[in-house]
Amino acid sequence: MEPSAMVPGRERRSAATDGGLPPTTEERDGTMRIGLTSIYVDDQDQAERFYTQVLGFQVKTSAAYSPGERWLSVVSPEEPDGVQLVLHLADEPARAFQQANRQAGRPVLSLTTDDCAAEAERLKAKGVVFVKEPGRMAYGGIDAVFTDGCGNLLNLHQD
Repeated sequence: MEPSAMVPGRERRSAATDGGLPPTTEERDGTMRIGLTSIYVDDQDQAERFYTQVLGFQVKTSAAYSPGERWLSVVSPEEPDGVQLVLHLADEPARAFQQANRQAGRPVLSLTTDDCAAEAERLKAKGVVFVKEPGRMAYGGIDAVFTDGCGNLLNLHQD
């Protein structure tokens, strides 16, 4: 029996009976948030410089992780306790994943900004290469796509 079915006053919900809606706050058994996400990079030292000196993030953690790799994470200086971006060292399968995403033109990460055009100009002045200039998207907002020089395409989004 499902744990929620054992709690008095809590009926069991399913996608068939609730229209596919997510559980309400009262129905959740715990609190869950996104704490970190990861991308693969070709060179952690180069990635650290790019994500800190060019994009403006700050290192949250830099510690030995495995032979030849650090646990390297960065955060937004405005949210030092917010979501961490872990910069994992790419192996062969990860490089294949990176290449497939690049060939499809699919960014691995979306960063948000209040002014996409101004931020794109700031990044270009630092040598960042854009593969898609800022433009209004059919789904809303303004997007631009650039390379991090470490094997990834990144999206820059403005609502």
